[in-house]
Amino acid sequence: MRQACKSLNLERSSYYYHSQRKEDTELIGCLNELSEKHPSYGFKKMFHSLRNQGFPWNHKKVYRVYKKLGLNILRKRRRRLASRERQNLEVPSNYNEVWSMDFMSDALFNSRRFRTFNIIDDYNREAIWIEIGLSIGAMHMTDLLEWIVKERGKPKAIRTDNGPEFTSSVFTNWCHKHRIEIRYIQPGKPTQNAFIERFNRSYRTEVLDARIFNTLIEVREITAEWMEHYNSDRPHESLQNISPMQYLWKKKNSPAQDTITEFSPFQQIFPTTTTPK
Repeated sequence: MRQACKSLNLERSSYYYHSQRKEDTELIGCLNELSEKHPSYGFKKMFHSLRNQGFPWNHKKVYRVYKKLGLNILRKRRRRLASRERQNLEVPSNYNEVWSMDFMSDALFNSRRFRTFNIIDDYNREAIWIEIGLSIGAMHMTDLLEWIVKERGKPKAIRTDNGPEFTSSVFTNWCHKHRIEIRYIQPGKPTQNAFIERFNRSYRTEVLDARIFNTLIEVREITAEWMEHYNSDRPHESLQNISPMQYLWKKKNSPAQDTITEFSPFQQIFPTTTTPK
């Protein structure tokens, strides 16, 4: 080979390089195929899969091509969402029939991020609950919902976006257990969840953006005060400029003005027998 290259005035390295490229073609095809079929496979699983298929390449050669293809760089695959039907936003015919839910995020004065998990009743836009924490995962969320359902009763349906907590098996299994329909809005269509989006905007403007918070305790205290005001006193344009609880009592022909002053924050969140179920 040395004499042949010398006769052709060809560097031996060039010959071996082109020969090597030709030999790599099959290996490249095999690695790409494995990567497509098994995106979670690392080098070791790919190498042993090739050996189990009878290919003779040693681990050094396979790793060289593996790196050359960039397969050693972790690739995050885009989560594919199931197709969703258009959700028409309709006001439920009764209280506690459809709830809307969503997450928000903000930061304390020290820049530490926190999340809020907001739940409202679509019928009268009542703020059922706002959970606040540094992290609110699917298990935390369903534990909270379990507690609320025991105190308040369950809805027939829940409207949400396609966030990971709402598409998780923890949440979908919980809804299935309680026979609650999940109404996912279409991705990129927040208007299909307009009730909670409007609520979020009010909460953002009147609480989160209106104050500087040093601790989560402060956030929870101010939020509880605001929820009491929102549910009992704050006029809502879509509710004939009365509050959610006034609207509910009006619909039930109850003397709202006599009852509002006797209604505590927890009664507003979890109505007693004086509130229609």
